[in-house]
Amino acid sequence: MAARGSDTDDIRRAPSRWRRMTPLALLIVGLALFFATGLHRVLTFDALRAHRVALATWVADHRLLALLLYLMAYTILVAFSLPLATLATLLGGWLFGTLVGTTLAVLGATIGGIAVFLAARSAFGDLLRARADSFLGRMEAGFRRDAFSYLLFLRLVPIFPFWLVNVAPAVFRVKLRTYAITTFFGIIPGTAVYCSVGAGLGGVLDRNETPDVKLIFEPQVLLPLLALAALSLVPMLYGRWKAARGEGP
Repeated sequence: MAARGSDTDDIRRAPSRWRRMTPLALLIVGLALFFATGLHRVLTFDALRAHRVALATWVADHRLLALLLYLMAYTILVAFSLPLATLATLLGGWLFGTLVGTTLAVLGATIGGIAVFLAARSAFGDLLRARADSFLGRMEAGFRRDAFSYLLFLRLVPIFPFWLVNVAPAVFRVKLRTYAITTFFGIIPGTAVYCSVGAGLGGVLDRNETPDVKLIFEPQVLLPLLALAALSLVPMLYGRWKAARGEGP
């Protein structure tokens, strides 16, 4: 009888598992369709160069609508982890200027990142609960204890894939509020750099050139970002130092 009850419980839990996996599955399907339809070969700098005059004219004539569409498009590309963030960020700087472009890109990236975070957290929640006593569970506890510093560091350093930093906090059960705040503020510096480059995109395209998207790795840009990232770890290190001295948790 116990075995039969266990089988019944498994049957009841199966639909629930599928429901939790659905959001993540939809995001994966969206990414697959992006490549299957060939959009990755269409949405390029060459296409932008060919249609830049028409695009700039349309944006000038429909400013508010263009702002809303750009925000929506940026949110979607981040939610589906489409490899268009660099192009989209440069485009925002060109069309709307550094300040407005940065604001829209940061908002879109934060909203899209939250969608990925929630989908991954729903899909991987059972896995973490099942391994609560394992090494993964201990890693989760440590990550949650210093989540704000860790996440801010990962966002500020421009070498970690954005999609990976979207998923990892969900795997380690970081609070949504912590994730959203660190994402929003952590991506501002890097996004501002790309938008400032994008502000001069028109001239680059007119010269039939391609913008230098590796500018962020130049020492004069990268070193200040690394310094900010190091500062983000100070609260965590100070807390551990106090704990080691027996002054508090």
